Amino acid sequence: MKAYLTPTYLTTASILLLLLILSGCSATRYLNDDQALVKKVNLVGINKEYEEKVYSYVQKDVRPNSRFNLALYNLVNTRHGKYRTDKIRKIGEAPNILDSSLVEISRVQIEKYLQTKGFFKAKVTSDIEVKDKKAYLTFTADKGPLFRVRNFTYVIPDSAVKKLYEANRQSFTHIRENKRYDADTLAYEREQIYQMMKDHGYYDYLRQYVRFSVDSNLNSSQADLKLFIDNPPGKEHHQVYTINNTYFMIHDTDGKNHRHSDSTVVDSQYHFVDYSTRFSSRKLSKYIFLKKGDLYNTTNESLTYNRLYELNVFKNLAITYNKSADSTLHELDPSIEATPLKRMSNRIEGEYTFNSGRSGFNIGDTYTNRNLFRGAEQLEIKFKYGILFDNLAGKAFSSVYNRDLELGAKLTFPRLIIPFFNLDMNRNGVPHTTISSSVQLFDQRSAFKNRIFINSISYDWVETQYKLHSLTPISLEYRNGSFDPAFRDSLQKQGYELYIRTNDRRYFSVGSQYTFTYNAIRLLTYDNFLYAKVNIDAAGNLIGLLSRGLGLKRDANGDRTIFGLPYLQYVKTELDLRYYLSLGGEKQLVMRLNPGVGYPYGNSEILPFEKNFYAGGSSGVRAWQARTLGPGNYNRSVIADEDTRRNLRGLDQLGEIKLEGNLEYRFKILNNLLGAKLKGATFTDFGNLWRVRETADNPGGEFKFNKFLGQLAIGAGAGLRFDLEYFVLRFDAGIKVKDPQFTGKDQYVLKYFFNSKEFKERYAQTNAPDRYNFIQYNFGIGMPF
Repeated sequence: MKAYLTPTYLTTASILLLLLILSGCSATRYLNDDQALVKKVNLVGINKEYEEKVYSYVQKDVRPNSRFNLALYNLVNTRHGKYRTDKIRKIGEAPNILDSSLVEISRVQIEKYLQTKGFFKAKVTSDIEVKDKKAYLTFTADKGPLFRVRNFTYVIPDSAVKKLYEANRQSFTHIRENKRYDADTLAYEREQIYQMMKDHGYYDYLRQYVRFSVDSNLNSSQADLKLFIDNPPGKEHHQVYTINNTYFMIHDTDGKNHRHSDSTVVDSQYHFVDYSTRFSSRKLSKYIFLKKGDLYNTTNESLTYNRLYELNVFKNLAITYNKSADSTLHELDPSIEATPLKRMSNRIEGEYTFNSGRSGFNIGDTYTNRNLFRGAEQLEIKFKYGILFDNLAGKAFSSVYNRDLELGAKLTFPRLIIPFFNLDMNRNGVPHTTISSSVQLFDQRSAFKNRIFINSISYDWVETQYKLHSLTPISLEYRNGSFDPAFRDSLQKQGYELYIRTNDRRYFSVGSQYTFTYNAIRLLTYDNFLYAKVNIDAAGNLIGLLSRGLGLKRDANGDRTIFGLPYLQYVKTELDLRYYLSLGGEKQLVMRLNPGVGYPYGNSEILPFEKNFYAGGSSGVRAWQARTLGPGNYNRSVIADEDTRRNLRGLDQLGEIKLEGNLEYRFKILNNLLGAKLKGATFTDFGNLWRVRETADNPGGEFKFNKFLGQLAIGAGAGLRFDLEYFVLRFDAGIKVKDPQFTGKDQYVLKYFFNSKEFKERYAQTNAPDRYNFIQYNFGIGMPF
């Protein structure tokens, strides 16, 4: 859902927010005389790298309150100048009142933490200052000398385990001689040894078999470290287990077994019992990585979990192991129990939009069948209808601006269906083959009609967890776009032939697309990493090569045709390149560059309307509404009259070349605001579009190397993100700084912001019915990038 807020709404919300904050400024007046509100916690003598972790050891009830949450609490839980005792509402955050016992617990915890970081002689003191019912806490650390590891040795009685550890240690250990002693490093070593053992057949291995001894009784601030991997009590070695037969039981959707089951055995090792009678055991067996004769391995167990869940047909899965009745065999029989999701579902969605004098709604229905051919194939049928009203033309909802009807069907197979090849690519992720078909009917009042029919087949696969590929080898598209006759005649008289040729046309396209994505799995982390997405879209290459051999005829315009329609030839590519820089905690700097270029050739002089780029919008240059920026220095005042300008909205500000960039700083504001984590962002965006060639329809819109940098739009702003864990609600406000539709110094429109009335009046005289908005408000779901 997207919506755009007016300044009136924003002002009202800001006033309410200010009043709410002010209501918490004198929170101490509700306290008893012997109470004090914790206002500040100071940490002295703590290295900056440890500050955030040390602060977490300060007990929550003696940390300063969030002013906003405390104000909410005081607003609903006070009466007659005192806190209520009858009905306490759990809204906001109760005041954190000084408690000396909690201060002492915090002091001890901080001291212990510093000792785990190698400061064995660390001492921490606490100081409390109370003034006007306000408490100020100070924790002062005398860390003492830093202890480093002098010698590292290990004792492992089991020779096989010792050999395994020596072969793998260098690939995971963080323990190094002369490195700072750190208890977290020891815990990491213990966990890596546990994973190593579990991946090499040691089913009975436990974490507590690893222990460390530390000798720090040295005057040189050094510690000798020794690792022990003990044998199981009463045994001379650790036992290795292998996998035998796997038993897979599928219940009904309610978790029970109501009917007669289907029982089958696949590859003499996978025993299926299916009480739902809905699944093909042979197809499911491809996603089980517990192979007969292999060593017990938790990585293969996790892969089995992940791939079966990725099929999107099971709501619960559980894998357990049973040891062989013959204790001399040392074999395990895995048992998988699964509860499937309901086979069919139906979801109805709706949204309401309002922006710049237009309002409307979209309603959609999605039917899903999750197991069409008993192999987790998913059929999805979508219906969507949207309508937009032009409130400037009369009363609200009285004038329909456009209608949009979409109907599509998509069938997805959880495997690559390629003739003559049997590719097994399930280990890194479930591959998919998708066959889709869709039709769209779009009508814009007194201006434009569009009919699009698309059929395609696509392949998606995972090379590694960081590298994703998507290939559409063939996409068949038919389009019939037409202008309203009166509008077409008006455009023709005014010389806007390009828009007529771009939109008022019928064509057939045979195309291919390829997308490569790198590091998408890390987008929700706070690591330092590079994200990249490359998209290539091409059409007409094969037909162009075969055109003469096939004897394809030309139409009246000189274009070669297939099935009586001209076909497209173009190539288009786009890059989304980002670098995510962690600044500690939940602070992050994101740098993004998003260039793209499309080029028509051969049978096409221009790109089809849908293949052009547009700029602005909630994930681009956010100070501009989508499709209202560019190309180049183009200004819509060159359009002859208001009616034409109104009807061309969204049709004339497109281009074959795009460059957008963003710099965004993200940070946390509150841990808990009405159940959500409140985060903030400040940003600077830049970008624009350009035409490949000079056109009379977009004067100043063509790309030139010596001009394009000066034609970049610049916007800046700030936003809030309400992180509800499962999704993020986002509100951004972007302000125009440099607007390339103007010339010279007039491009720097920020100087008119505080005296905007005269500026907007002048703009209305030349660009009506377009309005000039210095600030663009965006409300959406999910991060912008």
